[in-house]
Amino acid sequence: MTGKTAPPATDPAPKKDTAPAPKEEPAPAPKQEPAPAPAAEDPPSPEHPPATEQPTAPADEPAPVPTAEAAPAPEEGSPSAPAEPQAPEPEPEKPKGVPPSSPLALAVEEVSENSITLTWKAPEETGRSHLDGYVVEICKDGSTDWTAVNEEPFLSTRFTVQDLGSGDKIHVRVKAVSACGASVPATLEQPVLIREILQLPKIRMPRHLRETYVRHVGDAVNMMIPFQGKPQPEVIWTKGGQPLDTSRITIRNTQKDTIFYIREAQRGDSGKYELTVRINGAEDKAILDIRVIELPGPPQNLKLVDVWGFNVALEWTPPTDNGNSEIKGYVVQKSDKKSGKWFTALERCTRTSCTISDLIIGNTYSFRVFAENACGLSEKAAVTTAVADIKKTKTAYQSEKIPQRDMMEPPKFTQPLTDRTTTRGYNTHLICCVRGFPQPKIIWMKNQMEIREDPKYIAMIEQGVCSLEIRKPSPFDGGIYTCKAVNALGEASVDCKLDVKSKIG
Repeated sequence: MTGKTAPPATDPAPKKDTAPAPKEEPAPAPKQEPAPAPAAEDPPSPEHPPATEQPTAPADEPAPVPTAEAAPAPEEGSPSAPAEPQAPEPEPEKPKGVPPSSPLALAVEEVSENSITLTWKAPEETGRSHLDGYVVEICKDGSTDWTAVNEEPFLSTRFTVQDLGSGDKIHVRVKAVSACGASVPATLEQPVLIREILQLPKIRMPRHLRETYVRHVGDAVNMMIPFQGKPQPEVIWTKGGQPLDTSRITIRNTQKDTIFYIREAQRGDSGKYELTVRINGAEDKAILDIRVIELPGPPQNLKLVDVWGFNVALEWTPPTDNGNSEIKGYVVQKSDKKSGKWFTALERCTRTSCTISDLIIGNTYSFRVFAENACGLSEKAAVTTAVADIKKTKTAYQSEKIPQRDMMEPPKFTQPLTDRTTTRGYNTHLICCVRGFPQPKIIWMKNQMEIREDPKYIAMIEQGVCSLEIRKPSPFDGGIYTCKAVNALGEASVDCKLDVKSKIG
């Protein structure tokens, strides 16, 4: 059976190059022939369910030549098995990821007689897959043939291109590479001249120009900015990415500095100017911020809001033109109808409303407001259309009724006497405090005996503080001392004990 079935299989085999080949094989292929049957079963698998013919399916498709012999067909199926990956050709149809974005800030770091050193920053987006690295490509000026310098991608953001010809002009670009593909290249704007830079370009911006440089309208702007670099660098001035207007701005360059000059500054000259110093692709940049200011316009919509007593409330809105400078405040002035002179009532008012006080009764006042910025006060002022009449008000004085308070109080000691011990021959003091109204009379007693006019004792009272001085006491002067306070409402007393010791030795 196999020998007979082999010839019909060989006839359609050469037709396999044409389209109908796979359709003719499934019809004559018997179950006993494993070799030719799989070729037909691969596309129309649902028509031939037998499982024995499926494993040999890929063997005959890539090997249609040995159809003359039927027997060796299954033998050749085994070596043809490695060709199985070629069968699923639609693999490239799988969706690929997005390649990374371009590298950023490509710049020349250093140039020598035969090399150039480049630096850049990583791309913002790397896609789904990780970044494999970068590829640096160069092209001579005037040519369109780009040549990759590195054979395989590298991850460093700094690279030195070697073996370049001195005097050549080279265009450089860098691509970011990942499994999803290569990015759009980042390219240097200008070709790099391969020659040694003895000194890299560097701008020495003066300190006062590192901040906003402010000038008034009509003033001259004259600035000198030094720089360094060898050989002689190229100096480029731009404003907003555009060349400067040479009819208004004069630029003079020397080997070591550049001079920026405007004869009469106008507000239109305000803005950010970019200075670039370049040598063969290596460059340094600086930003110069110039602001030209003038006096502000007057405040708007000044209103007299309210008048009460000696006070007036005013409100206004900021000026429409601030003179290209922030409004620092407002100056409010008043004028009475009698004198007609203006006097400053309020300086540096930071709000757009205020209250003016201490106006004179019977006068009629007008008010005006100036705006102030860094250039000064506005030339014109906003003036109130209405006037404020400070009228006299009739007020009746009513004395305040103060309830009378009974100040009478019997004597009361707020600080009592304390027991003391003293040494013979040393003066000592006994002190206590008392209050009462009317002022009480103070009586000092020793051992319940009133101390009268005795030069040994000095009694005093001041602001309710009672004191008794005992001069050079002796042991005989020891005992119980009593201070007694008496007035019309009563009396009070306090006691203490005094010990007088003899001198030791």
